[in-house]
Amino acid sequence: MDLTVLYRGPLASCDYDCPYCPFAKRRDSTAQLRADRASLERFAAWAADSDDRLSLLFTPWGEGLVRSWYRRTLAELSHLPHIRRVAIQTNLSCRTDWLADAAPETLALWCTYHPGQTPYDRFLTKCHDLADRGIRFSVGVVGLPEHLEAARRLRAELPGHVYLWINAADGRTYGDTEADDWTALDPLFPYSRHPHASAGLPCRTGESVISVDGDGTVRRCHFVRAELGNLYDGSYRAALRPRPCPLTVCDCHIGYVHLETLPLYDVFAGGVLERIPAAQPPAPQPAHAVTITPRTSCLPD
Repeated sequence: MDLTVLYRGPLASCDYDCPYCPFAKRRDSTAQLRADRASLERFAAWAADSDDRLSLLFTPWGEGLVRSWYRRTLAELSHLPHIRRVAIQTNLSCRTDWLADAAPETLALWCTYHPGQTPYDRFLTKCHDLADRGIRFSVGVVGLPEHLEAARRLRAELPGHVYLWINAADGRTYGDTEADDWTALDPLFPYSRHPHASAGLPCRTGESVISVDGDGTVRRCHFVRAELGNLYDGSYRAALRPRPCPLTVCDCHIGYVHLETLPLYDVFAGGVLERIPAAQPPAPQPAHAVTITPRTSCLPD
């Protein structure tokens, strides 16, 4: 079968301390880092031996690519014929020379620029290096007023083919004028501006998309805690089926992108995991959008 897997191990350490990040970061001990490495290597071994056609997105609580085992795992998995895509969310603080060992047609990066955490020129230089290497990647910014000028500068100085996405900030309500400023940079910002009513609506999670933690526990997505089984004993397979969303709203891109009531599988055709649209689209009018304040915690993307 074609299966999309969102993997999130126990890693929680990050080299940034963004004040708007919804996650409380810790400083991982040596033992915690060893446990994360063992969990990742176990998952990678499962993926390598799988009979399914896999698309893999790594969504760590912290920053994965500063750890050698994440870089090595992504590079190795990218060469396997049954892996359609392997991608990771990253702040791009790591070096980029490891990408020489990866298959650029399979590996992709979902990058976030965090003003105040890294020099702008350093981040931009790495983006151009990714483009020169032929790596698929998107770049994004959290939609805070103090980030607007940096986002405008990024849009002007990134390679033209690179999609710049804007995430609505947790707890922020956007008036029309402010929303228009962000939509001018990201025509898909209206999808992020409001949470999406999702209760009872069909979603691909739990059928062709699953979430896996470091112990192998399988859930339909990161935001629904009900367990479907375990990855490593195969018990999750019997639970895969179409099912409606049990939550009132879905307000994170890695969740609502899988809602069947939204057209985002067409918008991001070929680039759902790395958040790269098939073409630069016009600004949409999202269906099933509701205004709820504050926004609930999302990913640090």
